[in-house]
Amino acid sequence: MNFTTKIAIEKHQNPIDYTSKILSLGSCFAENIGAKFDYFKFQNTTNPFGIIFNPVSIEKLANRIVNKIEFTENDIFFHNDLWHCYEVHSDLSHSSKEEFLQNLNEIISFSYSQIVSLTHCIITYGTSWIYKNKVSNEVVANCHKVTQNQFDKEILSADKIEKSIKSTIDLIQKINPNCQFIFTISPVRHIKDGFVENQRSKAHLITAIQNLQLATCNSQYFPSYEILMDELRDYRFYADDMLHPSQIAIDYIWIKFFENYVSETEFETMNEVCSIQKSLLHRAFNPDTENHQKFLKNLQQKIAQLQQQLPLVKF
Repeated sequence: MNFTTKIAIEKHQNPIDYTSKILSLGSCFAENIGAKFDYFKFQNTTNPFGIIFNPVSIEKLANRIVNKIEFTENDIFFHNDLWHCYEVHSDLSHSSKEEFLQNLNEIISFSYSQIVSLTHCIITYGTSWIYKNKVSNEVVANCHKVTQNQFDKEILSADKIEKSIKSTIDLIQKINPNCQFIFTISPVRHIKDGFVENQRSKAHLITAIQNLQLATCNSQYFPSYEILMDELRDYRFYADDMLHPSQIAIDYIWIKFFENYVSETEFETMNEVCSIQKSLLHRAFNPDTENHQKFLKNLQQKIAQLQQQLPLVKF
């Protein structure tokens, strides 16, 4: 690959290793990064409340988790045969009100236990555009296909975003003062907002994060948005919708990430995990053959040896 520009990436001061505990939050690109951590068997939790795009909604959930504010019947509503909550993704919606509330509050408890022991929190913001419920005047994380006339749409200023991000950091550090933060902007363009509006939205996010970095010493910025926009300027780096990054682009950005944020001492282990993962996906034409049985035995030996070094790694 030949590129006309190379994005400068700051090396992480406290790199990630296999003893690290990572929480990935935010837009669908956070899911991509989280999936990579899962594949390489790092201790990672991704979006316990589902995909969240805007800074205010992430801050609201951080406040719930840290201060253990449970969801009640006042926080949920029934629509299209399911119970929903405006603060979480529709993947969590449920047909039973009781089970839905129980699930949401169990996630609060689980997320609290995760945050207390975190070493790194990776937050990917997707948009500065927000929707406010006209009745409650509260920012919603997901509209759950409720009619558009129930919401007011507006864009967050860079100042408001900066304050929201700072609040999120303060909340998490309230119960985990040593947590390190990595911020990034999703390279997925929100074209439904409009081309100009999307660029304005991303610009507000970038400005807020850059301003915040100047004032804090425990956060860094990973330029996933800039890598896709400025280095991977070819149609092959986009999915069929021409908005989301293709798997090639995701893999490229991941390589840039782990080269700069994961400790080099773990690269050999990552290669070993990758080899095991590929072997686990292997499907034999004749599974009863002697050669295949040897292959399975060697694979189990590899897994056992790795788990002796890293007991938390599970396949």
